[in-house]
Amino acid sequence: MNLKSVSQVVSLPGLALVAGLLAGCGHPAQSSSQPPPTVTVAPVEQKEIVEWREFTGHTEPVDYVDIRPRVSGYIQEVKFKSGQLVKKGDVLFVIDPRWNKAVFDERQADYDQTKSEAGRVAILLQSHAISEEEADARRAHFETAKAALDFARLDLEYTEVRAPIDGRVSRALMTEGNYVSGVAGSASLLTTIASVDPVYVYADVDENSFLKLHELISANAMETNAHGQIPVQLQLADESNFPREGYVESLDNHLDPGTGSILLRAVFPNPNGQIVPGLFARIRIPLSKRHPAFLVDERAIGTDQSQKFVFTLTSSNTVAYQTVDLGQNFEGKRIVESGLRGGEVIVVNGLQRVRTGMQVTPEKEVAAKPVEVNTAMR
Repeated sequence: MNLKSVSQVVSLPGLALVAGLLAGCGHPAQSSSQPPPTVTVAPVEQKEIVEWREFTGHTEPVDYVDIRPRVSGYIQEVKFKSGQLVKKGDVLFVIDPRWNKAVFDERQADYDQTKSEAGRVAILLQSHAISEEEADARRAHFETAKAALDFARLDLEYTEVRAPIDGRVSRALMTEGNYVSGVAGSASLLTTIASVDPVYVYADVDENSFLKLHELISANAMETNAHGQIPVQLQLADESNFPREGYVESLDNHLDPGTGSILLRAVFPNPNGQIVPGLFARIRIPLSKRHPAFLVDERAIGTDQSQKFVFTLTSSNTVAYQTVDLGQNFEGKRIVESGLRGGEVIVVNGLQRVRTGMQVTPEKEVAAKPVEVNTAMR
């Protein structure tokens, strides 16, 4: 069969099928183009900052006193309520004073008699009514009676057990009718008082942080407050953003070789008494000079195996992959230690929708408006 015959045998539908098979041997046709994904972008923030380091600590009172009696006797009255704020000098307990009052009256009488006798010594000596030895004895008796009266007066005063400091008193550990001992070394514990304002916060500072702190202090490059003190910020367990401010009061004189840390003590005002002893606390202190830094939103940071990256926006609205080295958190953002030069615009929302070199539709991030609170009474 010649070619002309073949061409006559193949029908038009057959030609269409052959054409389709031939087309299938090549690359598939491209699908209709999709619009570039929309992403939120923001410029890299550049700011002068001081880097802070966080530590775990606990609160303690500046003063803590065990209240014990100085005289023995039966408790006649408890004059405070548990947890009450007291002032220095307030009467907390009254010990039955009758015995001590009787002793005081006796000593007062002895004192008055010996004082009268000692007062006549000069006249009696002048008239030779008494000898010098008798005169010396009368003077000695007067001094002895005076000392005894002073002791008796103190014992009578000590029947009122007073607060030695301002602070918050605990519960009464000994109540009315109980006998208490005032003997030194074995005196009964009546209650305790903890000072309220200010308070101490103790924290263990690791060796590297201590060395950095020492370096900054030695170089006179330490960030200080208006009074020249090293500032410290505090947050309690139910707080955020370290709302309380204090200062470093002291560092211990040695590092604990077991933990490799040194004890830091900070002072914080506590006018409302909200900070009570024993609370868990987080503190942070400045551990760098003031220096320029690049800050990026946490949402802009991606993880690629063991490295971190951001997508930067090019002038042609494509995205470029850029690895970064990150530092600490700062005011809700991350410090970028290397990888950025400043002036970049980065993707902060939509990382999962883009890849390197992709065309995007950028939208500038809009700052959230503060929520208005209606304070009118309903």
